[in-house]
Amino acid sequence: MVIQRKFIIIGTDDNRTPFFPPEVLEHIRHGKVFSGGVRHKEIVGNLLPDDAEWISITVPLDNVFSQYEKVFSSNGYGQTDAVPRQIIVFASGDPLFFGFANTVKRKLPDAEIKLYPSFNSLQTLAHRLVMPYDDMRTVSLTGRPWHEFDRALIERAPKIGILTDREHTPATIAARMLEYGYDRYTMYVGEHLGNPEKERIRHMTLQEATQGGFEHPNNLLLCATSFPEARPFGIPDEQFAHLDGRTRMITKAPIRLLTLQALELNRRRVFWDIGFCTGSVSIEARLQFPHLTVVSFEVRAKGEELMNINSRRFGTPGITAITGDFLQTATDTLPRPDAVFIGGHGGHLPEMLMKIKEVLQPGGCIVFNSVSADSKKAFMEGAGAAGLILHPSARIALNDYNPIEIMKATLS
Repeated sequence: MVIQRKFIIIGTDDNRTPFFPPEVLEHIRHGKVFSGGVRHKEIVGNLLPDDAEWISITVPLDNVFSQYEKVFSSNGYGQTDAVPRQIIVFASGDPLFFGFANTVKRKLPDAEIKLYPSFNSLQTLAHRLVMPYDDMRTVSLTGRPWHEFDRALIERAPKIGILTDREHTPATIAARMLEYGYDRYTMYVGEHLGNPEKERIRHMTLQEATQGGFEHPNNLLLCATSFPEARPFGIPDEQFAHLDGRTRMITKAPIRLLTLQALELNRRRVFWDIGFCTGSVSIEARLQFPHLTVVSFEVRAKGEELMNINSRRFGTPGITAITGDFLQTATDTLPRPDAVFIGGHGGHLPEMLMKIKEVLQPGGCIVFNSVSADSKKAFMEGAGAAGLILHPSARIALNDYNPIEIMKATLS
C-alpha cells in the first residue's frame, strides 16, 4: 500500500481572535488531526472539533514526524486507503518564509501541501512602520546559528529583517553588533504582532536595546544610519595587533591576497586556517568572502587574545578560533574544510598534511607559503605521501624579505 500524505498548512499571526476565510474554516470543521506550537493551540483551540487530536510541534522534530507517520499509516477517521490522510498544521505567518512548510518539504518531499499563508511577521512590522521592504535582507535566527546574520553585517546590508528566538533576542543581537563595531544601525522591535491587546512596536538605539525587557514573540528591523569609509582590499599590516609587537610575524597583505586567490575562496564553503597567529588570513578571508565558515587554529595561547582583538577591530564575527597543538586537536565535530591554509607547522608539515587529507572534502585544496628550500621539500614530499595532487607554485619577493613560494595541493 502506498501511503498518501497531505498537509494543509494555515498561517496565523498573534491575534487571539483570528480571521480565517470560509475555505479554511471548512477544513478546520472537518479536520481530525491538527498540529502546531503551544501558542498556535492557544489561538485556535476553540475552533477545533471536540474530538480533534493535536500533535504539538516541539524539538526534536523527528519525534513530531514520527507521530505524523503513525497518522498516515493508520486506517483512522473513516478514510479509505485511496484517500490521502490529512493533517492540518497551524504555523506562524507565511509557512514558506523560514517556516514549517519548508521543513515538511525537506522531510517528506512527496507529501501534498496546500497552503493558506498570512503575512510573515517582518512584513507586518514593515507595514506597521509604513517602511518599504523590497530592499530588506532577511535573516532567521530562530533555532539557527549567527552565520547569516554575521554575513549580512559584514556585507553592510542597509536594511536587515531578523526573526528572533529566546536565545537570539533583540538585546543579544544589539550586544553582538556593538561588540564588533556595527554601531551605525537603528533598531525597530515588534512584539506580539497581530495581537491588539499586547502588540508593541519600539524604535531605539542599539545601546538602548542591550538593556533587554522584550516580550516574546518578537522580531526586528535594523536600518543603517551610515557606513564608515570603504574597507581596503588587503588590510594594512600595521593595523593589526601583533604577537609581542613583532610586525614581521604576519602574512603580509600582498601575500595574503595571493594566498586567498590560490585557495579560490569565492567557490569554497569551509575554510581552515592553521597557525593563525594574528588572525590576518582568517580575518581577510572573512571580510572578502563573508559566506565562508572559518575555523582557525593556533598553538600559542596568545593567539586567542590576538584573534579577539583583531576580529573585533575589523568587524569579523563568527570565526571559530581554537588554540592548542593542531595534531592533538580533535576535529571530528568541526565542519569539514574544502580549503585549508597552513600558516605554521612547527616542523610537522607531513603529519599535518596527512591529518588534513583525512577530513578534506573531495576537490578541496591546501595552500602553504614556503620560505625555505627545506619547507618546500617537506610540503612536496608530504603532499605526495598523502596522495595529494601538486599544482604549479608562484614565487614572490617583497622588498627585503626572503622570497616566498605559494604552494598548492588538491584532493582529487
